[in-house]
Amino acid sequence: MAVVNAATLFAGGIRPLPPENQPTGMFKRECEMPLWLGAEGLAGDAQADRRVHGGTEQALHQYPTAHYARLAAAFPDAAARLVPGSLGENLGVPGWDETTVCIGDVFRLGHARIQVSRPRSPCWKIDRRFGVEGMTRLIDEEGLVGWYFRVLEEGEVAPGCAFELLERPTPHATLARLWRSWKAHRPAPGELERLAAAPGLAARWVQKLNERAAWLRENAA
Repeated sequence: MAVVNAATLFAGGIRPLPPENQPTGMFKRECEMPLWLGAEGLAGDAQADRRVHGGTEQALHQYPTAHYARLAAAFPDAAARLVPGSLGENLGVPGWDETTVCIGDVFRLGHARIQVSRPRSPCWKIDRRFGVEGMTRLIDEEGLVGWYFRVLEEGEVAPGCAFELLERPTPHATLARLWRSWKAHRPAPGELERLAAAPGLAARWVQKLNERAAWLRENAA
């Protein structure tokens, strides 16, 4: 747990998303100055649809920087625009992805302390953002989803600040395992229940996993 990486930060306001011009907070800019990270995210950052974005359980979004090469290879027409920050994330740190991050992981980010709360569910706006069809589906099917944090301790964060793993309460509950189990056609109910019990998992995901496990048990035939 001694690995320390340097973080890149992204934030932005609400802008129209062509061609229908729906409002979106996906357009982020790399931050050049220190920012305050509060309970609901970075100062100056905004989310358009607060029903599914933002809030204390989704205060900060991290997307693996290595995924951009995979997406660029699959969608060469959009490759020049597939750069860190373009999927609407707030945080980019090399060396971390869904296979190396677990639900409940606690990290130090600058002077703040944050905890992994849930995976990000990709939405249709990704295809609109890059003018392609199928990017959202590929992200969903291959689990290239990224994740959200809640803020345990507010504090100032700055470009290049330290990103360090402090605690790992559930090393079995990687984001990759959670996503794979959730997307499986008929996952084992016990597997869903074990993942639902991971400390730090967002309440909505606990409910989803337990409800699906109960349905699978009742419809085992």
